[in-house]
Amino acid sequence: MNDFDEKIAIVTGATSGIGRATAVKLAAAGAKIAAVGRNQTALNDLKNEIESSGGIVQIICGDVTIESDVQKIVVETVANFSQIDILVNAAGIILNGSIETTKLEDYDSLMNINVRSVFLLMQMVLPELEKTRGNVVNVSSVAGTRAFPGVLAYCISKAAVDQLTRCSALELAPKQIRVNAVNPGVVITDLHKRAGMSEENYQAFIERSAATHPLGRAGNPEEIADLILFLASDKAAWITGATYSIDGGRAQTCAR
Repeated sequence: MNDFDEKIAIVTGATSGIGRATAVKLAAAGAKIAAVGRNQTALNDLKNEIESSGGIVQIICGDVTIESDVQKIVVETVANFSQIDILVNAAGIILNGSIETTKLEDYDSLMNINVRSVFLLMQMVLPELEKTRGNVVNVSSVAGTRAFPGVLAYCISKAAVDQLTRCSALELAPKQIRVNAVNPGVVITDLHKRAGMSEENYQAFIERSAATHPLGRAGNPEEIADLILFLASDKAAWITGATYSIDGGRAQTCAR
């Protein structure tokens, strides 16, 4: 049995990493997907993969930091599928910088993508989620719960996502709309390389994860997607306002 038959899910950041893995798994579980990203070629590749496996997907090329694009995401999804049951906010970036070195424009850009877009899309999709008693799953980070040097703005943004998740869950509970988040540790994606990390440094970073994560390795996007699917499913019907660590034990460690 497919857990998500007749469910409609919007997934942002669907062209890579956790967002892509989530879109593929949701489609395989029976959901119809509105896949959102900025890279049309990558969206086309995702569409081909999902449809070749018998899934149903609508691709929407847009920028989640632009209000008109966010409105388009909601309007086109409803026009195509008639409803929205699930919102997965997986779009996000990471930037290096300390309190001394982070440029204001970089801070603003990161906060716009990682926090403002989540707030805006949640706000715009709520009327549809109220009709279906749907739910939201936000992709946060271990950096939302622990402090790490050199990625100040990223840590701030993910802490904000966690609090947005908790506050909105409390406010929306009377409407039977659930809101949860996942807090991954290091996951093997293109996130850090898109922020400018070289391939050599990235491989060293992943190798070091064997020491910084008690379970001895970095995670993979499919593992995070599995938790997202659980939280989005009826199996999690009594879970809201939760921020779930999925980090190989990273959040339990002391600085080293």
